[in-house]
Order: sequence, then structure tokens, then C-alpha cells
Amino acid sequence: MTGSANPQQLPLILPHEEALGLEDYLVSEANMAAFNLLTTWPDWSAPYVVLTGPAGSGKSHLVNAWHEISGAQVVKAGDLTEEMATVLAESGPVAIEDLHDGFNERALFHLFNAVRQHSQTLLMTSRALPVTFNLTLPDLASRFRLATPIEIAEPDDMLLRMVLTKLFADRQVAVDPALIDYLVIRIERSLYAAMQVVDALDRLALAKGKKMTRAMAASVLDEMAQD
Repeated sequence: MTGSANPQQLPLILPHEEALGLEDYLVSEANMAAFNLLTTWPDWSAPYVVLTGPAGSGKSHLVNAWHEISGAQVVKAGDLTEEMATVLAESGPVAIEDLHDGFNERALFHLFNAVRQHSQTLLMTSRALPVTFNLTLPDLASRFRLATPIEIAEPDDMLLRMVLTKLFADRQVAVDPALIDYLVIRIERSLYAAMQVVDALDRLALAKGKKMTRAMAASVLDEMAQD
């Protein structure tokens, strides 16, 4: 029986837990203002804060960190109802995530009012600025104008380097710093891209049963560029 090359084995992807605590949040100039504001709670100049940033910029991580600090209830914007508003505000601080995905205007308006009535604080996240929302409720627009806006900028090289290192560490993978530097200057300027490249490179290395190399990274980047 003639031998043949074994097909590339499919990798066994073990579950990995992303560290999302306050101590795990990586800070650079791109996100320092947001981090400083949330960690100075409850000494806010206004009870409402709108945190904006692109997909994968770390908004959910900051919300989770603020939850640790404040004990806030966290609700997706699309799940918020008018009936929930008072109950949430009575229980303490509130975080509403992903306003860009849509929300019930009356429910959010009631939450604004309930938060003020109960002397609580409200953190909202979105990929888009509130001024871009096509609101039909004028009073809600006026409430948004009372909120403190804070933005997470696109990651700089320092932040991308730290994030890539952390993402590999979350998977218990030790990576040569030179490979991190190679990726930093070549990937798209977003944390989402960093997550994609780490996942793809980890899978490729497992499939080959070899340590990650620059050649593997180049292959992954080429494939991502084509997609």
C-alpha cells in the first residue's frame, strides 16, 4: 500500500476565557479619557454618559469594568422597555449597551427621567454619536444633550501591541515580541481586526502543530485581505 501525505488535521479549539476585569483593561492615549471618567465614578459632572467608539474598541470591556466598580445593571438597548425603566433606576446605576442597534425611544426617555429622579447614574454605549440618531421624540434629544460625551479613538500602536499580547495570553499562547511588532504595523487599525488575526493565527498554528511564525502571520493577513 503506497503512502500518501496526511491531510492537515483540523485543530481542536479549546475554550478560552477573555479577561474583562478592570485590572485587565489596557490603557493608552486612545482610550485614557474614557477609562479615567469611568474610574472616577461616582464623581461625574452629569448623571448621564454616552460612550462611543468603533466595533471592537473595548466599550463592552469598559462597561464590565464599570459594573465591577458600581454594581450597575447592564441591559442591551434593544431589550429596554418602559416598564423596566423605574425598576432599573431604583436598583442603582444603569448601563445601556449598543444604542446603534436601535431602541425604544419612550423607554429610554423614561429611564433618563427615572435615573435623575432616583439620583442615579446612566452609562450608554454606541458606535455612533447621538446627534446621528433619527429621533422622533424631541424631549429625548434634549436629554441626550445633557449627557457627557466620551469617545474611544482608533487604537494607536501602543494599544494594539498590548491588546495583541493580551489576546494571545488569554489563549495561553506565548508569542515572540517580534511577531507582535510585525502584526501591529500590518493589521487594520481596530481591536476587532486584532481579535480576528489572533483567532486565525491560533487556529493555523494548531492545525500545523507548529509554533507561530512570521510566514504563518503573512498567510493569515493575506487571507484576511482577500476576504
